[in-house]
Amino acid sequence: MSESNTPSGGSPRLNTGVAHNARVWNYWVGGKDNYEIDQQVGEHVAGMFPVIREVARADREFLGRAVRFLTAERGIRQFLDIGTGLPTVDNTHEIAQRLAPDARIVYVDNDPIVLAHARTLLTSTGAGATDYIDADVHDPDAIVERAAETLDLGRPVAVMMLGILNFVLDTDKARDIVRRVVAAVPPGSFLVLTHPTLDADLGGEGNVGAMAFWNENATPPITARPRAEVAAFFEGLDLVEPGLVPCSRWRPGAGPSAVVPQFGAVAVKP
Repeated sequence: MSESNTPSGGSPRLNTGVAHNARVWNYWVGGKDNYEIDQQVGEHVAGMFPVIREVARADREFLGRAVRFLTAERGIRQFLDIGTGLPTVDNTHEIAQRLAPDARIVYVDNDPIVLAHARTLLTSTGAGATDYIDADVHDPDAIVERAAETLDLGRPVAVMMLGILNFVLDTDKARDIVRRVVAAVPPGSFLVLTHPTLDADLGGEGNVGAMAFWNENATPPITARPRAEVAAFFEGLDLVEPGLVPCSRWRPGAGPSAVVPQFGAVAVKP
């Protein structure tokens, strides 16, 4: 599963009778913005695939490390966070603006509960800007067009796609989405991405049954991809060390970090 969410088209109405990824993910990371059905499905999936809570934490921690790295070490001041999910603690804009108050962040999602929370919680520093656009990852041209109202697309942008492409079931379509968004930003921009995998060397075989249950009982449907397919999203870009690794192993802090079946990487557009 993943923190982000992307229904197939349009902005859906809030449905509290069916578990939804944004709310279940919120439940796994200890949030309160979820319903009983989300908790029930979340518990069932966690029973089938106990590492999912660790995946959720690792993905969130990866976001923090990546944003700090890009802001502090690479001088990035613009972020396009596609598939933001429900706001929690230390969202992209909070991390970036803590280091660079003039940072500008655009969030993209199209879930009604995310929209409601985002408009309330995703506030900006006076020197910077934070915006939220209601758009679907399947329509990258609309995302870019609306993001340009807040971001200067003539200057480098960090495109954040954490756990979002796993909701684009067709791999060719997912690759096309990445290509079109990356094509719209200049050299020196970055792609930050996480994605679940079935690869057995990372413990991903447990995703098989868990995702099958998810696709029968929750929304939106999800898929996992092998290393080679995830690596292909970075075609034409230069991976930042340590490359494509479990997100928990991307520039971790002190002490050992467990392997999780969720790839993470950061790459720069040459």
